[in-house]
Amino acid sequence: MNTPGSSEHATTDRISERAHETVDQAARGAGKAEERIRHGAASAEEKAKEAGAKVKEQSEEALQSVSGFVRENPLLSLGLAFAAGTLVAALRRR
Repeated sequence: MNTPGSSEHATTDRISERAHETVDQAARGAGKAEERIRHGAASAEEKAKEAGAKVKEQSEEALQSVSGFVRENPLLSLGLAFAAGTLVAALRRR
């Protein structure tokens, strides 16, 4: 026998079941999105580390090159440093 109360109960159960399905589906989607974000972050971190290592290596090579030039040409290096300082001072006065 269908009473008004049992009909409302069945409707409430169907709505509740659909709501649970929707929440479960949203949770699965969020889990996939989180996984993609974590993968992207890990990839970006790895690329940043590689770029940092490359910059460090290049700066060390440049430092060695400049140091070698200064050791081989001390007077020329001193003259270039003086000229650069004079130029910077003249530009700052303007």
